Amino acid sequence: MKNLIIVESPAKARTISTFLGKNYKVVASKGHIRDLPKSSFGITVDEEGKFVPKYSIPREVNPTVKELKKLAKEAETIYIATDEDREGEAIGYHIAMAIKKDPESLPRIVFHEITKTAIQNALENPRKIDMDSVNAQQARRLLDRMVGYKLSPLLASKIQKGLSAGRVQSSSLKIVVDREREIKAFKPEEYWTIDGLFEKSIDSSIYAFDGSKLDKMSIKNEEMANSIVQSAIKENFVVESLEKKERKSKTPPPFMTSTLQQSASTQLGFSPKKTMMVAQKLYEGVKTNKGNMGVITYMRTDSMNLAKEAVESVREYISSNFGADYLPKKAKNYVTSSKGAQEAHEAIRPTMVEFTPLIAKDYLGADEFKLYRLIYNRFLACQMTEARLESQTLLFRGERSTFKASGRKLLFDGFYRVTGYNEKDKLLPELKKGQKVTLDDIKPQQHFTEPPARYNEASLIKKLESLGIGRPSTYAPTITILQQRKYIEIKKKRIHPTEVAFTVVEMLEEHFSEIVDSSFTSNMEADLDKVGDGNLDWQKVLSDFYDPFMKKITEGKEKIKSKKMAIPTGEMCPKCGHELLRRKGRYGEFIACGNFPKCKYTTDLEGNAPPEPQKTDKVCDKCGEMMVIKDSRRGKFYACSAYPKCKNAQPLIAPRELDVPCPKCGSKILEKEGKRGKFYGCSNYPKCRFISNGEPQKQKCPECGSMIVHKVLKAGEFYECIDKKCKYKEPVPVDKLKGSFNNKKAEV
Repeated sequence: MKNLIIVESPAKARTISTFLGKNYKVVASKGHIRDLPKSSFGITVDEEGKFVPKYSIPREVNPTVKELKKLAKEAETIYIATDEDREGEAIGYHIAMAIKKDPESLPRIVFHEITKTAIQNALENPRKIDMDSVNAQQARRLLDRMVGYKLSPLLASKIQKGLSAGRVQSSSLKIVVDREREIKAFKPEEYWTIDGLFEKSIDSSIYAFDGSKLDKMSIKNEEMANSIVQSAIKENFVVESLEKKERKSKTPPPFMTSTLQQSASTQLGFSPKKTMMVAQKLYEGVKTNKGNMGVITYMRTDSMNLAKEAVESVREYISSNFGADYLPKKAKNYVTSSKGAQEAHEAIRPTMVEFTPLIAKDYLGADEFKLYRLIYNRFLACQMTEARLESQTLLFRGERSTFKASGRKLLFDGFYRVTGYNEKDKLLPELKKGQKVTLDDIKPQQHFTEPPARYNEASLIKKLESLGIGRPSTYAPTITILQQRKYIEIKKKRIHPTEVAFTVVEMLEEHFSEIVDSSFTSNMEADLDKVGDGNLDWQKVLSDFYDPFMKKITEGKEKIKSKKMAIPTGEMCPKCGHELLRRKGRYGEFIACGNFPKCKYTTDLEGNAPPEPQKTDKVCDKCGEMMVIKDSRRGKFYACSAYPKCKNAQPLIAPRELDVPCPKCGSKILEKEGKRGKFYGCSNYPKCRFISNGEPQKQKCPECGSMIVHKVLKAGEFYECIDKKCKYKEPVPVDKLKGSFNNKKAEV
């Protein structure tokens, strides 16, 4: 073996291997291989006052490091080929240190896409590891460790066990809590709208009265509304004006990380975490009609730059497939407004314009295809001509009232040709100025102002980006951490802060205001950018933060009053004699024994204890204790009385057995009920993990011979092959419908 190329991901390694000959061995570090220890602070200060991180290799990574060392000894040249961002640069640095090589002596290759041309070009133009970028990432990691390791125990001691704080996490949480505060403090205001119908077909709304233009909040009460209505009924109206204006709808810019996550959330219903997981697959390599390769460029980017070759390629494609009218005279350039964007990177785009969604559908999985089509169409759209629309405005004037009607017409679809245009033309009739018109109907309607909407994942990411909090790689993990820590709950796609979130933010605002201050967090990101550019010493950034921060931590241990969620009541538990505590849970406040979990006595605030579990004669097949019947959100179930030592639980009614054997092991298939509804799984679980959201059928797929399943969706009922590679799918005959959505249609 002459040359060794080290990347992070096994999938990435497999893809790159297909482009290179026998002289190259491509291996994966499988992510980070050195980090600060989990069991200790891991940062010391030396005699010169510098912060020294004590990196260690986690036990589970040792086999990978051992293999890398062995391969490194045999290799003539070792290339570091981790991702081209600060985290990737730092991973490359740690790989070099782990295999006992000087990081700056190893050739470093970078690429924005995993294609044969990009890899060969990277090998021809290696560089050194950028230590400024490494130090910027080290500073970020150490700052996060300082906040998390020193502040989290203080929160736990003053509020509740298990709480955590983070530099980006806590400022993000404050944004969510602040929005909830706005909603709670909001007082609705009454206002009225008045709509009129002219000439039996022209919808309009009140525009002005007695010479004064009316805005949304001008008509404040029913009395004012009725006064205008009574006047308008008696008036004679004429056409005052008909204006037609042409406007252009600007082409959307190419995707960067934040905008991709937002669009995937609103258009595909993907969470940011899912979006990045699917994008990672598309970047690292998937099957295509030209072999295995990456089909999109690097997906963690805050740049809108596009490679010159890519722009030339897409312009040629647009000209050939859509015609000259859809191609602007000059290529379009976009500049990001994101704070601290790394403009050396590229926007997210397809690596091959010729790999169209029509072709991709035969090679990609369902989620991969949806996201790829979104990225592909956005890239095409950003280099097409603007759409042209005609807006129409018609004013009807009476003696005192003026009504306004609006219309629109699409003149030229432009980039809408690929992104789609869902609005229908609303044309106004050609009326002449001064022409008399009849007011056929008039409707006053009461409204109340609405509080600001809670953030969803997409809008929170947009807010974080606008404030300069975090970077492309941190958006999705930040939201995930807030969920895992029970600081937020996502209900109906909206983010709700929990009760403990308010307590944590209140304490941080009072004693550690900089941690939750968005401007402080944004300025810290700017300092890290300066470190990455070589314009600021990373040790100075750490010392400027650490000394005043630790002073506050020391003071806080003594001065901060306890805000524990468990408050002593002064009463004793009737079961064991320990003191009862007033606690806060997910569903409000309740009284519980302080000796929990040994004593599980609880009551509500009025002293009413929850109903005791119903005893049964059934014996637990795992531990031999008696089973009891408990209630849950999805109904009653059997549970072991020895819980939590034994967590055995069984349905009250035995699941229905299907007369179809499991395609994996031949055992029986059971109809089960889960969080997301009905599903079908193997009775041999967990040894066999067969699962299906459609009911397995006896008959086999006519195309490949695999099992087919019966699915019932809003769109209809159909048979589908369980093998994702097989495209067999056909509607279910009327006599075999399940009687849900389709049967209702059939009955009608």
